[in-house]
Amino acid sequence: MKLQLKLAMEMCLVAFTCCLTAHASLGGDMASVHNDQAKLQGTLQTTNKSSYDVHEIQGTSGVVVREYVSRSGAVFGVSWQGRTHPDLRLVLGSSYDQYIQEVQAQRAQRHGHGPLLIQTPGLVVQTGGHMGALTGKAFIPQNLPAGVRPEDIQ
Repeated sequence: MKLQLKLAMEMCLVAFTCCLTAHASLGGDMASVHNDQAKLQGTLQTTNKSSYDVHEIQGTSGVVVREYVSRSGAVFGVSWQGRTHPDLRLVLGSSYDQYIQEVQAQRAQRHGHGPLLIQTPGLVVQTGGHMGALTGKAFIPQNLPAGVRPEDIQ
């Protein structure tokens, strides 16, 4: 019972610290980029790569969100850096429930805090940093365009 209460409290803490609104929906489409820019009240800069585009939004709160969009218009990766994490429920889209299950499984096996790495066939999420300087990235391995490596998502 104590473990369940501790997990519930940790999940509440994760939800509380993930309050920045962003709508980059992993697995979503190009429309999320413009929604994010409006929600973050930020500036948008696009960098064209050979098989995808990187849409970087610098929000007024200091958080930078990058959305990696394939030529077909699908968001295959998302990364962020700033004082807080973005709202992971919205960032991860339909992968959020899988993320939560993996976080709970990891927390049950280890104690303390630190970098998080979730690596499943359908989802990879990495978070790290320290208070005031948080980073993270998420991607769907099977949706990476040809020639794109996981390290390309930064």
